Amino acid sequence: MRSTYITSAIIAVAVILWLGSGLLREPRPELPQTITERNNLVATQQSDRAPTRVRARVIHAQDTNRTTTIRGQTQNKRTVITRAQIPGTLVSRPVERGDVVQKGDLLCRLSVDDRPALLAEARDTMAQEEIEFEGSQRLSKEGFQSETAIAQAKTRLTSAKARLMQARLNSQRTEINAPFDGVIEDIHVNEGDYVTPGTGCATVVDLDPMLVVGRVPEKLVDRFKPGGPASARLSTGVNVNGAITFVGRLSDPATRTYAFEIQIDNPDYSIPSGVTATIKVQTGRIRAQQVPPSVLALNDDGQLGVRAVDDDGVVRFHIIDVISDDDYGVWVSGLPDVATIITVGQELVVHGEVVDVVLTEPLDQASIERTAIVAL
Repeated sequence: MRSTYITSAIIAVAVILWLGSGLLREPRPELPQTITERNNLVATQQSDRAPTRVRARVIHAQDTNRTTTIRGQTQNKRTVITRAQIPGTLVSRPVERGDVVQKGDLLCRLSVDDRPALLAEARDTMAQEEIEFEGSQRLSKEGFQSETAIAQAKTRLTSAKARLMQARLNSQRTEINAPFDGVIEDIHVNEGDYVTPGTGCATVVDLDPMLVVGRVPEKLVDRFKPGGPASARLSTGVNVNGAITFVGRLSDPATRTYAFEIQIDNPDYSIPSGVTATIKVQTGRIRAQQVPPSVLALNDDGQLGVRAVDDDGVVRFHIIDVISDDDYGVWVSGLPDVATIITVGQELVVHGEVVDVVLTEPLDQASIERTAIVAL
């Protein structure tokens, strides 16, 4: 019985201690949910600790090109399937896929059959009708021929001329020639095939000049002007330069974008059609600074910016626009002309916080000018 009382007492004490621990335990502080809440929390805690030390660099704005980057692809200017215009048997096809051809080169030849005889007959018929028409005119002047007879003779002469022209065309159409300089992309017939009007002979593609095509968002379309300079880096690693030759005026209803074209030289046909390209178009001049990509950050609203320090050592978040990028960094606008940007420790501080700034060596003027030249 005594052991039962002791056991009960131990359990009761344990329960009291467990309940007491829950009541006496301090509630866990709620963590900030947003960057703004974190900023406020840091501001209240800042007085209890020394300012955070950060490294910063002074940068200066300079005039640079505003560059818009868009994804696109190469596209050949013309593609034509040459076709037969008359029926006949294919007797010769001197080209194969991949052959380079010039305008006028023979692609396919059809059998002449009786076309020379038909041409000679049409020529003789026209000569006879010319004689008869001239005779009718002479007789008419002497009063021996009616106006109706003259009109009939003239009609027969006109028909004879038309038949002669058609016979000549049919004789010429036995040869199918390249419509322009280009490359044979495909073959549609072989020697011995019988073709009818409309049968394809060969596909010819025009690769010089080559086009680089893309679509520009509606908010940027006014910056794209025909004749403006542009460049592109192909997925093959090739860099090309050209000029804008076309900017569309009808938008895609789904994407609200406009088509544009850049024309580039391709005399050796080394650039194929359909290659993915990163297009860069210069759209004016702007005051901007070059910063390392590592200093870019987002605020609560998802806006891109850079943390800098003002003259009082207070952190300021500046919303920026990316102008362009190169091997040396990112060109941005939106910072003061002279800005002290945080290069090390920016992830540890927030807008409005007082910090201990350690300035690093700024870029010398020669380096700045060299960088600006590269960006141009």
